Parts: sequence; C-alpha cells; structure tokens
Amino acid sequence: MKKTSVGDFENKRWKGRDQRLVFRHAEAIGMVREKEKVLDIGCGDGLLLQSLSQKGAIVSGVDISEEGVKKCKEKGFDAILFDASTESLPFLDKTFDTVIILDVLEHVYAPEILLAEAVRVSKKHIIISVPNFNSLPARIQVLSGKVPENNLPHKGHLYWFNYSVLTNLLKRNHLKITESRYNTFWENVFLLGKITKSLCRLFPSLFALSFVVKVTTE
Repeated sequence: MKKTSVGDFENKRWKGRDQRLVFRHAEAIGMVREKEKVLDIGCGDGLLLQSLSQKGAIVSGVDISEEGVKKCKEKGFDAILFDASTESLPFLDKTFDTVIILDVLEHVYAPEILLAEAVRVSKKHIIISVPNFNSLPARIQVLSGKVPENNLPHKGHLYWFNYSVLTNLLKRNHLKITESRYNTFWENVFLLGKITKSLCRLFPSLFALSFVVKVTTE
C-alpha cells in the first residue's frame, strides 16, 4: 500500500482549484492594519497573502505543501516550505507584528507546539481560526447516525476544537483574546438569523460553526 504523508495530502488539495474568500479570511483581513508585517502560517495558495498585500501589509507565508508554496511564489509572494511537526519556524524572535493561523491548528497533532512558535516570532498579535467540532448541526448529524462534515476523511482534521478547548489552549499559553468573531447557521434567514447570532454569542460551542480570535502576546 502506498504511504501518504501530510505533505502529500496538502499537495493534492492545492493541485486542485484555488480557495475562495470565506468568513475566516474576511475577519482576519479586518483585524490587520496597513503596513503591518504579517506571517501567514498555512498560507496555501496565497489567497490571504494577496488580500493582505492589497490592504498594504507586508506579508510572508509558510506551508507544508510544495504545491501551495509554488502557487504563492508564482503570485510574487515570499513563501517557505515548512513542516510544523518537525521544524521550528525559520524566523528570529519577534520578527512579525502579527502571525495568522487560519484553520491550521486542527490539522496538526500538537497544536500547542505550533502556537508556541507563533508566539515566539510575533511582536504582539496572533489571529487564529478553528472550526467548531461540537456545533449543533454536528451533534444532530451524530444523533442521526451520520458523520459530521468536519470529521470526514477529506478534511484531514487531527485535533478537535470547540470554544472551551480553544480558550483553554490560549490561557495555558498566557494569551489574551482582544477580538472574537463567530459565524453560525441560518445567518441570512429572516428572523432566524438574528436568533442564531444572539444564541451564538451566549453559547458559542453550540451555535458557532467556527471561531476567529485575535490574541495578544503581552
């Protein structure tokens, strides 16, 4: 049987069509200021690098995928091949104003180690997004005998997050949340959207589909 590494898995992803701008990207872009020096960990095909560059940020990226790094370089961005499971980030301490980790921590066996590296190379801020594995839709799917979307093999998820798991991880690493954003289901449905958004703020681990937080390392 042919063995497949995480790098092979991600190469297959980035050989396909490019990603599109979604909730996590839009929120992260809004949290970055013009002229900030930014590192995108898990930069993929460079979509976020491109958007941040257009905003006036100075951007760099790292990714485990050779295909992803290649696409970034073809777009003119500084990108480096990087395996979080075996390497330290190839940058000096406090190189960047902001480090971004969007939907990456759930793909590694030891997210705390990667987070510590992000803290090391950041001067002040880290922006993190993770999907919520315990959302109400996921719970309903389990009860009905289905595998939730986030648990399907093609997602490549290794570590499960909900809001409590995320906040506890941040507390252990002495990181303080300064901004947080959630998306939820039925957001665009009249009246129902207002209800789920309100419930999401009260019970994020149940009603949020994903979380985007900005934390400070000070």
